[in-house]
Amino acid sequence: MTSDNLVLLGVIGAPHGIKGEVRIKAFTGDPLAIADYGPLLDERGRRFEIAEARAAKEVVVARIKGVTSREGAESLAGVQLFIERDKLPETEDEDEFLQADLVGCAVVGPDGVVLGTVTTVANYGAGDLLDIKLPDGRSVLMPFTKAFAPRIDIAARRIEAEPPAGLFEADDDK
Repeated sequence: MTSDNLVLLGVIGAPHGIKGEVRIKAFTGDPLAIADYGPLLDERGRRFEIAEARAAKEVVVARIKGVTSREGAESLAGVQLFIERDKLPETEDEDEFLQADLVGCAVVGPDGVVLGTVTTVANYGAGDLLDIKLPDGRSVLMPFTKAFAPRIDIAARRIEAEPPAGLFEADDDK
């Protein structure tokens, strides 16, 4: 099991109540779907199975098999939950990508010049944004839409961009 073979599905947060339930920040399209993948792994290879899950505001509240106390739940805070890539279902949508596949991709402008590298994919409620680290050390957020990222080649680790005017230019007023 290599880290290249693992896809992050969620992170365990604070306990919920006194009977061992935890809050999970899920990175799945449907947050409750995190419970449908079967046993999940942490970075050390420990297995976690979600016995029950329900939606609660920004998180999923879950009961993990074997965790029955608040103290047990507290000990899991911060644990990242992964699935092995080959256990993920195939997507039928050619415009659907795993965040893990986008991170590290070079972002190339219309002129073929590398603009930067994707460091994370963020979503603050209005759609996905690529956080792109520029060669000069700055970061910019570019909407991850077909208009701004019309061609994506995961195998080549390359995103061809049509960025909004001025997005990648330095702000000399600072």
